[in-house]
Amino acid sequence: MNITGNTILITGGTSGIGLAFAEEFHKQGNKVIICGRRKDRLAHLEDAHKGMITRECDIEKTEQRVDLFNWAITNHPDINVLINNAGIQLVTDLTKPVNLDGVHSEIETNLVAPIHLASLFASHLATKNDSAIINISSGLAFAPIAFMPVYCATKAAIHSLTMSLRHQLKNTPVKVFEIAPPSVDTELGHQRRTDKTQTHGGIPIHEFLNEAMDAIKYDLLEAPIGHAKGLRAKREEMFDVMNK
Repeated sequence: MNITGNTILITGGTSGIGLAFAEEFHKQGNKVIICGRRKDRLAHLEDAHKGMITRECDIEKTEQRVDLFNWAITNHPDINVLINNAGIQLVTDLTKPVNLDGVHSEIETNLVAPIHLASLFASHLATKNDSAIINISSGLAFAPIAFMPVYCATKAAIHSLTMSLRHQLKNTPVKVFEIAPPSVDTELGHQRRTDKTQTHGGIPIHEFLNEAMDAIKYDLLEAPIGHAKGLRAKREEMFDVMNK
């Protein structure tokens, strides 16, 4: 895929992996549009990166996803890349009655939103000669950590979804990527932490980004990054290791 000259919409673009992609693609000469819920961060990023476009949107809400799509294709009809990145990560103890609000939130954000947005943008992207949908899954799609079962299940579903979407779009110009990060040092999971300044831990974001950008550039459509490769290759063995 050409990594310059695109118009790219990134969900969850105000922090972590989404922000890293936004900044890198902006630096590479793309028009970058990010959406997120935090208006103050969006305003800061517009100021910090001249030409970056922001849109306040809570992709957990069906009507806001539809509004995002309508706004995007009306105001930026040259959009040719969608990056489904936004996600939340919660702890769920399945041996007790679960907090269904939390379960619904994780599933809606991590799975339903990418399904819905892909379906909204697919026909538009199919009219572009060099277009892509990039879904961000996780190494945990292949070998889950048992105390975060819903998060891991949504990422396993994203892996499956991406395979099906790639098949359905095989006769169009749209390339469908799955980028599966390892643990990356971002604020992912801050909702479940008492100390909101504590980060997720894992590899530095720049290490992830370098490998992920190469995967996109060289059309590696299914790209586990870093130690996610081991999770992909040795699922059962790595499940036992991670859940001791």
